[in-house]
Amino acid sequence: MKIKIIQIVLLIVIGYLGYMVWETIQTPVRFNKEKDHRAEVVIQNLKDIRSAQQMYRALNDTFVPSFDTLIKFLREGQIPVVNIIFDPSDTTFTKTINDTIGFVSVADSLFGRRLDFKLNDIQYIPFSDGDKFELDSGKINKGGVMVPVFMAIAKKELFLTGLDKNLIRNPIVIDLTVGSLTEPSTDGNWE
Repeated sequence: MKIKIIQIVLLIVIGYLGYMVWETIQTPVRFNKEKDHRAEVVIQNLKDIRSAQQMYRALNDTFVPSFDTLIKFLREGQIPVVNIIFDPSDTTFTKTINDTIGFVSVADSLFGRRLDFKLNDIQYIPFSDGDKFELDSGKINKGGVMVPVFMAIAKKELFLTGLDKNLIRNPIVIDLTVGSLTEPSTDGNWE
């Protein structure tokens, strides 16, 4: 009888230890899956910020340092629609005639095909508690030329809110950034 009780207790202990080993393995797996999902959404927002910044630079030869200005530009900015035809009097087909036929909203041009896009949400880090991306811009000297630069950052602690803090502190898990304030680059650190 004592042997039966000991066997049952040992079976329960073995089952519990097996479950604990399983959980030890599955916790980082679940974390990585959720981290990758959240990073994918944040990266899309960073790409949207980059597109808006590049459009602003194309029209103004600088980048925007704040979301207020960027959102105002997206909402109110206009892009000219130009019809380019070859000059009929030029037999070499090198001269063109440019005719502005209208204007298109910047927001419609960049995000018009996206049904779920909300202009004001471009500044907020997904999965955070309403925290904003860090955004800054400036100019750097590169080879004797002043080059405009910008950088947007999503801190890992903000977009991974609610997940295991010990796994977030892992140096392999990084903040997501696009652009640089020290190099003339608009690449993201995920590319």
